[in-house]
Amino acid sequence: MNRTHRSARPLIAIPARFSATTSALRYAAEVNARALIEAVWRAGGEPASIHPAATDVPARLARFDGVLLPGGGDLAPHRYGATAAHAAVYDVDDLQDTFDLEVARAALESGLPLLAVCRGLQVVNVALGGTLEQHMDSDHRHLVHPVTIRRGTLLERAAGAEKADASCYHHQRVDHPGEGLTVTARAADGTVEGLELTGARGWCTAVQWHPEDTAHEDPAQQGLFDALVQAARR
Repeated sequence: MNRTHRSARPLIAIPARFSATTSALRYAAEVNARALIEAVWRAGGEPASIHPAATDVPARLARFDGVLLPGGGDLAPHRYGATAAHAAVYDVDDLQDTFDLEVARAALESGLPLLAVCRGLQVVNVALGGTLEQHMDSDHRHLVHPVTIRRGTLLERAAGAEKADASCYHHQRVDHPGEGLTVTARAADGTVEGLELTGARGWCTAVQWHPEDTAHEDPAQQGLFDALVQAARR
């Protein structure tokens, strides 16, 4: 059971990402993007990176008030039924995949507020039986482009707009949405840029882009983190 006092910052769990090297540390590290951490902090949350150990995940999450599934490397294609990996698939880590999928399922099953970003959206989709296109003909790396947001969705309420400029860094996208997932945003080329779970027990939205990239200057992007923390506070 969550024990957050009204005056305290809601505790937001963010699965750490493995890094072979990082500045000032002598060994391999577990990291999260500073921009992501700062966006949660600005929203009034207490960001907490959690170790990717796929044991007792529901019990470990029980102490938190919300979850943020961040970006990262690609999911192993076998996780969504592919028999072979495209040559462009990169940074696959079996433990990271197992942990992230467990986190997504546990959060959805418990109703813990969940914001999923880039890889995080793909994890949610695969956790619910969806599939991914392993490599897009024209990928969305180092690209800022407009997305159209579906009216009446949690995403629209969080962003406060029906259109937004999305900072993207991905070469994969949703192929078939998972069970119960509704598309809430698309790019001009049809790429799925947002998903929500119909009838979810708790607040839950997922975006294919990186809102943390521009959240410090774009209220629509910061609004996603604000909405997560508000839901976690409730």
